[in-house]
Amino acid sequence: MKAIVLDQYGTADDLRLVDLPEPKVAPSEVLIRVKAAGVNPVDWKLAAGYLDSIMNSGFPLIPGWDVAGVVERVGPDSPEFAVGDEVYGYVRKDWAQNGTYAELVSANVRMIARKPASLSWEQAAGVPLAGLTAYQSIKRVGVAEGDTVLIHAAAGGVGSFGVQIAVALGARVIGTASERNHDFLRSLGAEPVTYGEGLADRVRALAPDGVDAALDFVGGDAVEVSLSVVRRPQRVVSITTDAAEKHGGHYVWVRPDSADLATLTRLADEGKLTVHVDRALPLAEAAEAWRLNASGRTRGKIVLTV
Repeated sequence: MKAIVLDQYGTADDLRLVDLPEPKVAPSEVLIRVKAAGVNPVDWKLAAGYLDSIMNSGFPLIPGWDVAGVVERVGPDSPEFAVGDEVYGYVRKDWAQNGTYAELVSANVRMIARKPASLSWEQAAGVPLAGLTAYQSIKRVGVAEGDTVLIHAAAGGVGSFGVQIAVALGARVIGTASERNHDFLRSLGAEPVTYGEGLADRVRALAPDGVDAALDFVGGDAVEVSLSVVRRPQRVVSITTDAAEKHGGHYVWVRPDSADLATLTRLADEGKLTVHVDRALPLAEAAEAWRLNASGRTRGKIVLTV
């Protein structure tokens, strides 16, 4: 099979397209013929060695944790899926090596769910990691109907999912973004505010009594601002820092979860969750996809087509 690999920790310049043997399919796994693979910042951060202190890596390393594709083979004791099923998933294994930037990838059934029928392959590949991150963060702080929620980096890959999920739950959403993304946020159902100096005052102008929950999807001073405008610090969550935990809040590292993915599938097929694909590039152009992703100037998702 064709796959993108790194021979050692490195950058986009070190990615190579090579031929590799097909993956083995263990019990409770399926083999997926990849149609598209999502690109996320963690892909190039892992490749640079930033996660080496918490996760083992093997080489040659195939990057990628997001996938959308068709089940090609079913391993022993995997009754949840059949050959031909269209699936998508967050394929984060116990160590980094056999990722989704390839024609084939094996995945444990707990990592995947049936693909939303309403989404294209490219759109579906952009959902798992970012969508699960947003959904699990929202669950952690118990966002519910009637809540007012502040979402930092609301126009980004994770934030745009967070906005839509919170709106689907009946919450009022205030989302931070640059002014060029304000109309985009309004289209998702959020009330936009410009990030930067004076953000807390702008949030208070929209929510004089404070917000019920705050989600940090960007880092920087987002937790500090959140704590200054939220009613209860226990309802602040961050995916970038554990600073909120010091005040009773939460730090979230996304987990593979087929049930949570199934919820995202339902929301998408009910028309409550859309995916904006900024760029779809062929597998061979993975290096360019990483450069675009690292620039921070894209809206929505970047995916690789296989």
